[in-house]
Amino acid sequence: MRGRLYVWAVLALLAGTAGCGAEGPAVGSPGDRASQQQTAPPPPPPAPAETAPPTQPPPPSAPEPEIVRWPIPFPAKRRREMAAYSQRHYGVHEHRLGEPKVIVEHVAEAASAEDVKNTFAPDRPDPELKELPNVCTHFVIGTDGTIYQLVALNLRCRHTVGLNDRSFGIEHAGFSDGEVLGNARQLEASLTLTRWLRCRYGIELPDVIGHNESLSSPYHHERVRRLRKQTHGDFRKSSMERYRRRLAELPCTG
Repeated sequence: MRGRLYVWAVLALLAGTAGCGAEGPAVGSPGDRASQQQTAPPPPPPAPAETAPPTQPPPPSAPEPEIVRWPIPFPAKRRREMAAYSQRHYGVHEHRLGEPKVIVEHVAEAASAEDVKNTFAPDRPDPELKELPNVCTHFVIGTDGTIYQLVALNLRCRHTVGLNDRSFGIEHAGFSDGEVLGNARQLEASLTLTRWLRCRYGIELPDVIGHNESLSSPYHHERVRRLRKQTHGDFRKSSMERYRRRLAELPCTG
């Protein structure tokens, strides 16, 4: 009897040990190893949706006047000469007009737009400074108010020492400031053209100057020492003050 009781006691003890092992995973079991690993961090929050950049307002503008395209020859040779001129005078080998900042008004001392074109068209050294390429302006306005474009707006023209790399030139047929300012049709055409250029390229009103004002422009620069004070007498400050007052009455739109 005692022997049977002993056997039952041993069996009961073994059964209890097995029950304790069932409460959790045994040490070294796969479940235990998984519990020892670090918990993975939560996924990052989704990135905010990209917002479109604010719409930029359109640049100020003005209506383009009626322009007669009447180009002078400006072939590869003349462009190379213009680039060489720019290197000598501005330190950059370039024939293109990249960022115009100034508009220069001129009086041609010629009776007609045709006379002006005939002066500019041949590519020969100019009579004053004897350099190549020949002088030119981008536009000439006839005494009847017709606007002629002689040179593309992305090309440099030799019209004002110290400013040819950053300016447009507008020639006016006639012989004096007073003659141009007193010609209603020519003056109206000039103001309309200048307004369009100024608004299209963001040129400030004070940077619309007469040839005689060139030395006072903040954009004037010249490498050749003997030419650093060189200018002409057309469209003096007093004339341009009248001109700019009229131009201020024609603001850019937009």
